[in-house]
Amino acid sequence: MLRIGVLRFVALPRSSSSSSSSLLFNPFSPKSLPPPPVIRTKLVSRYRTMAYTASSGSSSKLLFRQLFEKESSTYTYLLADVSHPDKPALLIDPVDKTVDRDISLVKELGLKLIYAMNTHVHADHVTGTGLIKTKLPGVKSVISKASKSKADLLIEAGDKIYFGDLFLEVRVTPGHTLGCLTYVTGDGPDQPQPRMAFTGDALLIRGCGRTDFQIFTLPKDTFIYPAHDYKGFTVSTVGEEMLYNPRLTKDEEGFKSIMENLKLSYPKMIDIAVPANMVCGLQDLSERPAESVAK
Repeated sequence: MLRIGVLRFVALPRSSSSSSSSLLFNPFSPKSLPPPPVIRTKLVSRYRTMAYTASSGSSSKLLFRQLFEKESSTYTYLLADVSHPDKPALLIDPVDKTVDRDISLVKELGLKLIYAMNTHVHADHVTGTGLIKTKLPGVKSVISKASKSKADLLIEAGDKIYFGDLFLEVRVTPGHTLGCLTYVTGDGPDQPQPRMAFTGDALLIRGCGRTDFQIFTLPKDTFIYPAHDYKGFTVSTVGEEMLYNPRLTKDEEGFKSIMENLKLSYPKMIDIAVPANMVCGLQDLSERPAESVAK
């Protein structure tokens, strides 16, 4: 079931000492930030299990797995409400090459997969949503309405995606692509704390796509889980990125200079991945128009 709610974002304040070239999305002084928490990870069999510690008793509701596809260095995330009788689950950014692994894990854990979601239209791999829908009828694909691509559910800022009694808030974070979304775990006494943000390519660990940074309005202890990492990192926090992300601790001109001189090579999969991902992955499974979710 997809329920809709409205989120109100607070504009980031501009520091009184900042010049006109300061970045609106990063006006915070590193000296004013507390040290980021230490986050430990361990590698378990075919997938990563995070040592996720929450202050709320609701943490026992959330089952969380971080999965990795090595060719494109893509993270896929599995979340489920294991306190619910149906154990409803969702996948964020599945990859076509690891669909069988993901489905096997879902079945091993006794979960019911209801959503296969993308943070944006990827250029470096083909999404697994189309294949998942052929193998698990009833699963709905999800992507942003702004992406202009096909999916069962087209979502916008303020939407809430429920799986059992847990939910993800939809935040629009364009820049890397026009349709980039960040999914944030819910805020409330019955939701896991600290919060978790699945940022796609908008905010990476010690890096970023071309994007706005209202992600930094989240609490500093919010965990950051990106769609990719190429250096072996698995998780960060909002506070940690505000302190140490080399692209986001510069003024506006410094940021522009970094981003304009990355000298990235042409993505080898882009000519295959983008057309496929515009139609839900490898297969366009429905001739009917995608369902647009109205607030």
